[in-house]
Amino acid sequence: MKLEEFDYFLPPSLIAQYPTQERGESRLLVLKRKEERIEHGLFRDILNYLSPGDLLVMNNTRVIPARMVGRKKSGGRVELLLIPSYNGTHREEWEVLVKNLGRVKENEKVEIQFGEDLYGEIKVLKGGRGKISFSTTDSLLDILKKYGHVPLPPYIKRKDEPVDRDRYQTVYAEKEGSVAAPTAGLHFTPALLQSLKEKGVRITFLTLHIGPGTFTPVKVNNIEEHSMESEWVEIPEEAAQIINETKEKGGRVIAVGTTTTRSLESFCDEKGRVRPAQGWTSLFIYPPYSFRVMDGLITNFHLPKSTLIMLVSAFAGKELILKAYQEAIERKYRFYSYGDAMLIF
Repeated sequence: MKLEEFDYFLPPSLIAQYPTQERGESRLLVLKRKEERIEHGLFRDILNYLSPGDLLVMNNTRVIPARMVGRKKSGGRVELLLIPSYNGTHREEWEVLVKNLGRVKENEKVEIQFGEDLYGEIKVLKGGRGKISFSTTDSLLDILKKYGHVPLPPYIKRKDEPVDRDRYQTVYAEKEGSVAAPTAGLHFTPALLQSLKEKGVRITFLTLHIGPGTFTPVKVNNIEEHSMESEWVEIPEEAAQIINETKEKGGRVIAVGTTTTRSLESFCDEKGRVRPAQGWTSLFIYPPYSFRVMDGLITNFHLPKSTLIMLVSAFAGKELILKAYQEAIERKYRFYSYGDAMLIF
């Protein structure tokens, strides 16, 4: 398939720059695949579309403040995105994506100052990447909590603010390790989760630590030639058991987000039975793909020509997705990470 098949025009004014005033106030577009029907409401209306015995599978990764800003000896400002190991443990060197470093040779070392008591040394590699080591024995997470910023995506045209520390994080975030939020989960509030449980909707969790590949554009015309960066997945035994029980009893498995989708589809057999797992996935889902686990998907609206719009197109059909996106644009839905949501089933 060609990259331009997944293109659409979005007025920049519809790219959400801030979250809604209160969590959970977002709108909801409901896309019924078999009927090719589109309905509109608020996110809390999702209660009306889920039934007792259904299962929501959520990604409980936690975003770390992985963006750092420092200065070279010359005084020039440098921006870094640190890429942690999957479990956040301390290592002497960490991979980084670097902006504004200037002209440097491969394997050249550049010293960056982050504060009076913290320096970092970057060993430059290819493609804007490097390795960094710090002048402290503190753990990476301790360094980031002191000097790091929320790694907002590049289409949010502002600096991170205190509100982002809370709102660019799901209420059930638990395991630190992501450089981007699993944004489909940002809409859930504790009260909504409780209401879902009271209705008989089950909830379980897995972990996929989202890496910088989530921002990587597809640069090939034939999408089959694109390669996804590997990301770490953990599916607990309890989660796998609940998912398989739900399928056996005829309940629906609803993935909350594309990261959850890729995790489930990466670690299942041909019959859709999910197995407990700890490992890497580089699964790239695009049409035509036969889903084995999922019966529904909660997701946000995604960038044109992105791997994420390709995934939802595989689930609902490219023409139907583009039709739904066009209707969302006409109705002035808010797009991307801090934007509104879709329920597809």
